[in-house]
Amino acid sequence: MFLKACFFQLSYFALTSKLLRIKIVCIFTNAMETKNTPHAIYAEMTPNPATMKFVSDQMLVPTHLLFEYSNLAEAKESPLAQQLFSFPFVTGVFIRTNYVTITKNDSIEWNEITLEIRDFISNYLNKGGLVVLEKAKNKEALTKENAPTVTTKPFTDVEKQIMAVLEEYVRPAVEGDGGAIEFERFENGVVSVVLRGACSGCPSSTMTLKAGIEGLLTRMVPEVKEVVAING
Repeated sequence: MFLKACFFQLSYFALTSKLLRIKIVCIFTNAMETKNTPHAIYAEMTPNPATMKFVSDQMLVPTHLLFEYSNLAEAKESPLAQQLFSFPFVTGVFIRTNYVTITKNDSIEWNEITLEIRDFISNYLNKGGLVVLEKAKNKEALTKENAPTVTTKPFTDVEKQIMAVLEEYVRPAVEGDGGAIEFERFENGVVSVVLRGACSGCPSSTMTLKAGIEGLLTRMVPEVKEVVAING
């Protein structure tokens, strides 16, 4: 009887240990699969015919950062941008949150290269390629999360109102088109903004700026009389 009891306990221990090992292996495997989830990339047209937005289902850079390069020399701290500039038709690379906006020259049409660029970015990321180096100098997006502290020049109440309107109503739409907008300054009733990515150099950006952004700001912030773009 004692021998039978011992045999049962040993068998139960062996079975339990085996199940435990299987469970640990499964957890480890699932963790590895989650960590190495491949990027899925899709392309989106933008209002700017010279640019195309390539979107990942995963974040590429932190939400408060953005990176913009107009040539290979500027892109030395972004391995991904350097690779993209190896294509002879690429003239600009803009990286923000989970997307890359690429600007091309007139030597080729998007319908000839979109699939090639999409597959290139997908393969690059899924092989572990770096988007930007840790030391990369970024153009920090001015948002509620990283507004200037007391150690810098404080914003006036009107400037805070302008930034709040841009943040809540304008920025999501602009980023949806593959670009970015940043508040620069407010002087004598004039709001100056910086346009980046697909918005920079876009033929329709002036109309959007005047009919859309300027109209919105003049309605919501009475002190605003005009909105101008420093670039774009």
